[in-house]
Amino acid sequence: MLPKLLLLTCTLAGCFTWQLSRAQKSLNLSTSSVPFLRIAPDARAGAMGDAGVATLPDANAAFWNIGKLAFNEAKTGASISYIPWMKQLTSDVFLAAASGYYKPDEDQAISVGIRYFNLGTIQFTTDGVNNMGGSNPREWGLDIGYSRRLSDKLGLGLGLRYIHSALLGNAGMAGSDFQTGRAFAADLGLYFDNRTEGDGLTAGAALTNMGTRISYTKDATEKDFIPANLAIGATWNKVMDEQHSISFALDVNKLLVPMVNMEEEGALDAHRRRSVIESWGNSFGDMPGQASLSAGIEYWYNQLLAIRAGYYAEARNKGDRRFLTTGIGIRYNQFGLNFSYLIPTGSGIYQNPLSNTLRFSLLFTSL
Repeated sequence: MLPKLLLLTCTLAGCFTWQLSRAQKSLNLSTSSVPFLRIAPDARAGAMGDAGVATLPDANAAFWNIGKLAFNEAKTGASISYIPWMKQLTSDVFLAAASGYYKPDEDQAISVGIRYFNLGTIQFTTDGVNNMGGSNPREWGLDIGYSRRLSDKLGLGLGLRYIHSALLGNAGMAGSDFQTGRAFAADLGLYFDNRTEGDGLTAGAALTNMGTRISYTKDATEKDFIPANLAIGATWNKVMDEQHSISFALDVNKLLVPMVNMEEEGALDAHRRRSVIESWGNSFGDMPGQASLSAGIEYWYNQLLAIRAGYYAEARNKGDRRFLTTGIGIRYNQFGLNFSYLIPTGSGIYQNPLSNTLRFSLLFTSL
């Protein structure tokens, strides 16, 4: 019970990126809520160090870069994924994701997607004594998107997202100031495919979760930012022969939420008074430290078996999350199955909730 309560408290506080600055000896907090939107929702990217902005498109393309969706070769595609969360401590916390797309013609694609984060069953009490009943906190995001090829090599896409965050479920709501958090956001993606017969560079840039603030109380001044993000990536692709191909991917991500020095009096209130657009600009004040790096490799044999590996890292004084990833993919006719596994590394203060966790995705594409 305690691990779940700690997880819920951490999420309520928006402390997905609690970070202790050793250089400045001050406590900095990135107060972004709904952090489940930053979890890699599919096992393919999860096996490549969370790199997905410029990789070759599949049914999960809209989660990473809506601009590459129209470059899918199949007319339709769909995927479902399951990701256990903190499995060493609890068994009923997980993230599930599903996505699908349809291409009415060669140059356009329409997509839908959903991410559902279930925090299990939690028993709420007051002062550790009075039982307030059990509840099932949960969060989800519903997406729709449109992508279009502007030319043979360039694609642009726009996605819209509704975010629903019921962290208290049905517990403690009556007569209190707590409420379900709701927000709206948009994604914008650009994708460039410069390959010739499969060889060459693909590149992309994506702005994700650019939207309204979210509040869990009826106090209009207590609103937190959602995890807006800027991602830039490039992938080098090589087809060696009819049976062997390989890709190397590199992504850089910048969370567009400014840091707050919690030791400064009134800093959090001043942070919350910022406008959303102002917060995006202010977030670059801590560069380059808050940017994260994702690097991945993908090898395909005969377009039937894929072997993947990756590495994720961020600066030591900005969280120090570092991990290796690995995984495989199997493709047969219209179906594909991807697995990924996360191996923690480095000296990070906080254990990654996905450490030593096996994730999987099932894909379907039309012939």
